[in-house]
Amino acid sequence: MRELPVRESEEAWTPAELEEVRQELQAEVDRLTHQLDDATSSFSALVRSGGEGAGDDQVDHGATTAGREHEMTILNNARDLLEQTQRALVRMTSGAYGVCESCTGPVGKARLQAFPRVTLCVSCKSRTERR
Repeated sequence: MRELPVRESEEAWTPAELEEVRQELQAEVDRLTHQLDDATSSFSALVRSGGEGAGDDQVDHGATTAGREHEMTILNNARDLLEQTQRALVRMTSGAYGVCESCTGPVGKARLQAFPRVTLCVSCKSRTERR
């Protein structure tokens, strides 16, 4: 694998540092997969029980709807994070890890160690947030 890019003020990645980030990402994939499975089961149970108690009042229906929306949000968030984490592992394997997807400059070693899923350098991320 080719050497990953770093900012001028940073030292090159060591094999131990890369392995630590890879293990952290893989552990996150495992955790998110489990969370996604749990959230899917919870959501399915809510949907299955949605027709029970047809005589319930509006408050009960509102609580059921809010519960479904909450579970859907958890599902979507877990799915998005899982996709980002898997993508980071693929980028690491392909040699694209650490390269900003916008300007193609280095994302920064310290930034990646803090947030291993990021794909933009600080400057490009700031620009996208201002839009």
